Amino acid sequence: MQPTTRRPDPGNAGGGNEIPSQTPTSGCPPEVFFMRAVVFVNGKMDDPQGAKALLKPDDLIIAADGGAVHCRTLNISPDVVIGDMDSLPEGDQHFFADQGVIFIRHDRRKDETDLELALLHARDEGANEVLVLGALGGRWDQSFANLLLPIYHRLTDLEVSYWHADTWIYVINTSRTIRGAAGQTVSLIPIGGDARGVSTSGLGWPLDDETLFIGGSRGVSNLLIDEKAEIHVQQGTLLCFVFDPQDK
Repeated sequence: MQPTTRRPDPGNAGGGNEIPSQTPTSGCPPEVFFMRAVVFVNGKMDDPQGAKALLKPDDLIIAADGGAVHCRTLNISPDVVIGDMDSLPEGDQHFFADQGVIFIRHDRRKDETDLELALLHARDEGANEVLVLGALGGRWDQSFANLLLPIYHRLTDLEVSYWHADTWIYVINTSRTIRGAAGQTVSLIPIGGDARGVSTSGLGWPLDDETLFIGGSRGVSNLLIDEKAEIHVQQGTLLCFVFDPQDK
């Protein structure tokens, strides 16, 4: 499939999308457009309306197999449903097919999870940023695998965020700005090895070119002191969790 880059169409009151011109204005550098994809996964969704409130009119909506059930519950029509369709009932498949939703079907004996296929599709469509909903809960192995997908070498160009039960989860291997509210808990957990050269600003207990060792708990339960914080990692990868302490 030929990748496309989409931007909001201000002339479309329904919030549709247009394909921008590929010809730059003479004497000007090419304009760079950013596109966000939102992937619905077949995991738990404790706050469906909260998830729906995170959507933007120009998002590319991808349902990873049974994640389309969440879309139907929320009266959302995805742009595409991708997977082996083993967790999407036939009735839901017919429902979305009648709406003209695109189905990309894969054999059940595949090497990738449905979420991996969805993220790869988002990348191929030109997405820079991906919000994943319903990725956790149920099977521990799949939940953990879902969180590790952004460090897979085929997906490292994507900036992936997860939202689950009012907790934001980010994968950080270079630099990232995280946003929230003052007083929220921020935990930084190294995965895959030590995280070296970790520096932060905007946290109650700042780090300055320090190492968070794999298996250690030093990065757990830090604090946002403003509406945003900056986190930098020179080597390694961090899982970052942001949430309200009174709820967790």
